[in-house]
Amino acid sequence: MNISKCFKITIAIVCFSISNIQAQKLDKSWRAITHKNEGVWFASQEAKDIAENVLLYQRNVGGWPKNIPMQKKLSDNEKTSLKLIKSDTHEVTTDNGATIQEMLFLSRMYRQVPDERYKEAFLLGLDYILEAQYENGGWPQFYPLKKGYYTHITYNDDSMVNILKLLEEIKNDTGFYSIKPSYETINRIKVAFNKGIDCIIKTQYIQNGVLTSWCAQHDEKTLEPAKARAYELPSLSGKESAQIVLLLMSIDNPSEAVRNAIIHAVKWFDNVKIKGIDVKRTFGNRKITSKKVVQDENAPPIWARFMELDNNTPFFCDRDGIKKATLAEIGEERRNGYAWYSRDPQELLDKYPEWENKYIKQAKKKTKDNYNVVVAKDGSGDYTSIQEAILASKAFPYQKVVINVKNGIYKEKVHVFSWNTKVSLIGESKENTIITFDDYFSKINLGRNSTFHTSTVLIEGNDFTARNLTIENISGNVGQAVALSVNANRSNFQNCNIKGFQDTLYTAGEGFKQYFKNCYIEGSTDFIFGEATVMFENCIVHSKTNSYITAASTPENQEFGYVFKNCKLTANDDVSEVYLGRPWRKYAKTVFIDCDMGSHIKPEGWHNWSNKEAESTTFYAEYNCKGEGFKPENRVGWSHQLSNSEAKKYTIENILNIKSEDSVLTWISN
Repeated sequence: MNISKCFKITIAIVCFSISNIQAQKLDKSWRAITHKNEGVWFASQEAKDIAENVLLYQRNVGGWPKNIPMQKKLSDNEKTSLKLIKSDTHEVTTDNGATIQEMLFLSRMYRQVPDERYKEAFLLGLDYILEAQYENGGWPQFYPLKKGYYTHITYNDDSMVNILKLLEEIKNDTGFYSIKPSYETINRIKVAFNKGIDCIIKTQYIQNGVLTSWCAQHDEKTLEPAKARAYELPSLSGKESAQIVLLLMSIDNPSEAVRNAIIHAVKWFDNVKIKGIDVKRTFGNRKITSKKVVQDENAPPIWARFMELDNNTPFFCDRDGIKKATLAEIGEERRNGYAWYSRDPQELLDKYPEWENKYIKQAKKKTKDNYNVVVAKDGSGDYTSIQEAILASKAFPYQKVVINVKNGIYKEKVHVFSWNTKVSLIGESKENTIITFDDYFSKINLGRNSTFHTSTVLIEGNDFTARNLTIENISGNVGQAVALSVNANRSNFQNCNIKGFQDTLYTAGEGFKQYFKNCYIEGSTDFIFGEATVMFENCIVHSKTNSYITAASTPENQEFGYVFKNCKLTANDDVSEVYLGRPWRKYAKTVFIDCDMGSHIKPEGWHNWSNKEAESTTFYAEYNCKGEGFKPENRVGWSHQLSNSEAKKYTIENILNIKSEDSVLTWISN
């Protein structure tokens, strides 16, 4: 071969290689380009040309639209069009890596080419991110807000995690980003980051009283799991949640709330991992043409992207929004075009032991007092849910078990079991320590006795105390829906709100003694009902509709049923016809002493529940009451106005069978 021919071949090979290298760069996705290792390429003309595109695509509000191949060469007409829509705020987002990727690219450019335009665009993007944050700490998918599910707090595709990672790098001054904001902006970033982490803690889903993981999106107001697209139903996420926990694990010296969130999430991930299957993909023309779940005992663990909120069962969903049990039931377009399984959580499980050794094992030097614990939603206590604290309590203890509950809304069903005796549930404040749920008769649907399964709080352990909290059933006017069910002896409630509609308070237990003092109790029909002997002292009893306050079912040989002393009977403004009571069972006993009755109380006072026999077997009475609703001369003839001598037996000692002052202190004043 002569030299001339050899030279031509060499040139051809070099040209082909350069052309191929250039094509490889331009063929890369925009995300791959932004995540290129830093180096001199970011000083190349090719990088500068891309940077010009990035600057053009940025809107005046500071953010960028998504799914834009910034590396694609623009025509002059396209450049002119982009300049004309600079002020347009539609479709500006952090979804699919938008805005974050552009800021990362500009940072890498600025390190090599300190063009002030790159810095200004980066800082404008940072202002955009800070401005877009909700007061509760979350971020929407689009800002300015776009109607629809886009307003939800968005963990989907790691949108919020990507934001917080960027803020974390900047506030910690790691040098990952070459552009440093002002001192004032750094302080704004620190506040925004802490609010974002707080939002993550507040949105961690509680399943049967135990923290689990997160949904891909949460309602921006209620913080509850929320729906996005038709096939993205409220669920627990096996993908996005992993990145959330990895972010939490990156925090130096994490708070107790953060540590608690991580510990529970890791336990959840370990519990829901799926073994023995794999997802086989078939490709054609660089696209997935088939996706199929196969049995493979040697496959590493895998996690479903969507799991049921109540029991972690994986589910799949097509564009029709109907849940399916298997991936094979999903249409080809969604089956092949969506990531239904993930192995991201494995990274979390691999890193957890090192994190645990650093932050947990060292912290276990302090011994917990099992008889005095704290429940706090933010993780600053021993438990984050009340039920979790009860499950950890000793059975039949020799001393009181005090569960201190910090302010917060605890959406959970609380059950104090019969073996959980001597439990005291002490709220931080009546107004702000709230236990709430929304079960009702037709929702439970367990037959004719479904009412008794609806309670938000069920007490079955004797010697129970509750103070300074609110217990509510928020179902509304949907029929029977119990807020508080007390089936325990020597139970007392002081300074509590008990709220509901029909059947708010169920006081159960033949011969059981119960005490309510300085409480607010509201409802509609029969909202105080049951067979126990109960004394209500200095309480406000509020009627929400025209109906009946009490429905006692006092046993025949029980001396006392319901006794209201020094209570005030109030009602909504539109309520004007309320009975003091009617007999759920024919030996019902209910007495009002020294009570202030509003004008809503009907003159006749009492109702026989269409049972004539009950008029001779019930004992309904009043003594020394006052108010517009106290009209003894108009009461039904079969009710009673107590004489002075008859009223003397209605003392707290007699009603509650307390034999000495010491025993009064034991369970009434304790």
